[in-house]
Amino acid sequence: MLEIHQFPCLSDNYGFLLHDPDSAETAAIDTPDGDEYLKQAKAKGWRITQIWNTHWHPDHAGGNEAIVEATGAATVAPREVEKIAAIDRVVGNGDSVSLGAHEARVIDVSGHTNGHIAYHLPDDGIAFVGDSVFALGCGRMFEGEPRQFWNSLERIRSLPGDTTLYCAHEYTQANAKFALHADPDNVELQHYASEVEAKRAEGRPTVPTQLSRELQTNPFLRADDAALRDRWGGVGPAETFAALRAAKDNF
Repeated sequence: MLEIHQFPCLSDNYGFLLHDPDSAETAAIDTPDGDEYLKQAKAKGWRITQIWNTHWHPDHAGGNEAIVEATGAATVAPREVEKIAAIDRVVGNGDSVSLGAHEARVIDVSGHTNGHIAYHLPDDGIAFVGDSVFALGCGRMFEGEPRQFWNSLERIRSLPGDTTLYCAHEYTQANAKFALHADPDNVELQHYASEVEAKRAEGRPTVPTQLSRELQTNPFLRADDAALRDRWGGVGPAETFAALRAAKDNF
């Protein structure tokens, strides 16, 4: 069984180390802070053998060089990561990568950036989604277009409901405030938001999250809902998503 070590990085990032005890391989999922990843891996007694980047932003690939220099890890990433770091294997939608006997499917989740990908490990019920979707939110649309981003969210929505989503930032408290504004009559969302407040008051993380719960509460994953469409004036889910994303940017 894979082991996942989650730890805070920078101001609000999470770092993830994915470890396969059988092969002794360890993948760094994104690299916000190379030195912190090396420190955390050493404390666990793990050696980082691979880096799996989701996109090119420095708080996701900025630590690549330090980790590679220290460990010789092989970097797997979308081509856009070449903007800031060398890549050993370029991957895109439909490709597969492996950690020991565990296989991850690469999914196009572009919109936050145009090359953004996620890593879905179906046999393990987990997905590392970077900044494409967050607990109760989604990433800012820095490079993509609304329909492109909605299509990406559709690919996430199509994963099994019991998939655990490892998103890259602790944004849930702020996301919950907007979600309640966007979808004020959603009772399950109200319960979720209360849980988030309690967790953060105790200093506990709200990540990872469960896809099934996000499908009930995350307005960006529910842009095809008739009530949200009527409230936000969209004629279709991509248009509703665009209205929600624009509103969140100015919330």
